[in-house]
Amino acid sequence: MDDRPALRSDVAVGEALRGVARDVLAEARLAITDANRPDAEAVHDFRRAMKRWRALLRLLEPFVGYEARKLRDDARDLARALTGARNAQSALDALNDLEKHGLALSPRSIAGLKNRIEAVRTAAETTLNGEMRARLAAALDTAETLVERWPLHLLIFDHVADGLTRFYRNARDMIPEDWHGADAEELHELRKLVVIHRYQMDIVEPLWPRFARMWTGEVQRLRDRLGKNQDMLMLEGLTGLHQPLARWRSRLAPAIAERRSEHVTGAARLAERLFVEKPNAFRRRLDVMWRTGG
Repeated sequence: MDDRPALRSDVAVGEALRGVARDVLAEARLAITDANRPDAEAVHDFRRAMKRWRALLRLLEPFVGYEARKLRDDARDLARALTGARNAQSALDALNDLEKHGLALSPRSIAGLKNRIEAVRTAAETTLNGEMRARLAAALDTAETLVERWPLHLLIFDHVADGLTRFYRNARDMIPEDWHGADAEELHELRKLVVIHRYQMDIVEPLWPRFARMWTGEVQRLRDRLGKNQDMLMLEGLTGLHQPLARWRSRLAPAIAERRSEHVTGAARLAERLFVEKPNAFRRRLDVMWRTGG
């Protein structure tokens, strides 16, 4: 996290959060204004900033109301408008994952599969043309104006800790009892909640840097495991009837199922460690971090 704005015991809570908001929006703006950044990288970086932004807005929504909800919906729509080739890229990532773990296909066959997926990705790729960049910039202008007028001076740490605990509880409650019996939608919803928790915990990092970095690192690992499971589903979808990889379905299906099972097992282990504390215990930990943090 380095020197990004975050909560510190010597800075007013509201102003610290306003600084976080400014930083997120600056990150998003840099992504679309850096002339040296390739379009694919710019889209990726903008979408990542929108995940940070939406996680912050969820924390602030009880205090700024409709504006935060509207900005969150707008950020979701902007990110979706840039999704483009994301599903095909996920399928390509999944194929690379299978290749690293002993996919029983010849190098020539794997290259052919990659070419087919690349063709799908290229066809769906979003171009950051002038019109799209102007649309994104206008949305950021609006957000920046609103942030400066929000009454965040009324916030105290208890408000933030209550919000962090609520989203911790939401993620914890979403953990399936039977991981391998959970359907794709359940795991996808869990991943969304894990992403929210991951970015929100950045906000308290300076209060206990070593612990917070360990925590967000483990949450990121859980996010990645769940994401790789989702990638496998994207690849599986391309093997369906009349899809580009349909002729390889019988060869790919067993490998996909095996690797999905491994990712789900890994995610279960991580989640068990991360969410072992009950929400009240997590809340008490945040209080101690605030009282003793630097």
